[in-house]
Amino acid sequence: LGFSIDDKQLKRAGLYYWHLLDLEMHNSLEDFLEAYGQRPLFFASTKATVYYDEVTYPEDSMIVFGRETSGLPASIHEKYADQRIKLPMMSHPDLRSLNLSNAANIILFEALRQNGFKGLKSNRPEIQF
Repeated sequence: LGFSIDDKQLKRAGLYYWHLLDLEMHNSLEDFLEAYGQRPLFFASTKATVYYDEVTYPEDSMIVFGRETSGLPASIHEKYADQRIKLPMMSHPDLRSLNLSNAANIILFEALRQNGFKGLKSNRPEIQF
């Protein structure tokens, strides 16, 4: 994972939702791909040529992010080159990518938006402006 899920700060950040999490851990990326490789997969990478908002995310899509420090392994870039997506970023040698949690949220909410925020919208009436 690159971080500990036992960390009290992590649990505090998700305090209200931790009990609702369906956490599934895999020993390796290969194990994950063996289990879910038949589903629509997207790989977030600064090396991608397609932007995250230019693809259609089927309802059962999975979005894979690499380590914050090193990104995805070379094997993913080779095998899944046409399934990579990226965020628009300014190009400058002194700039780094967004942190992982921000990048994940941006891409996840685009996929959720495309699927009508299924299971997330409440039954409250819409507010008229």
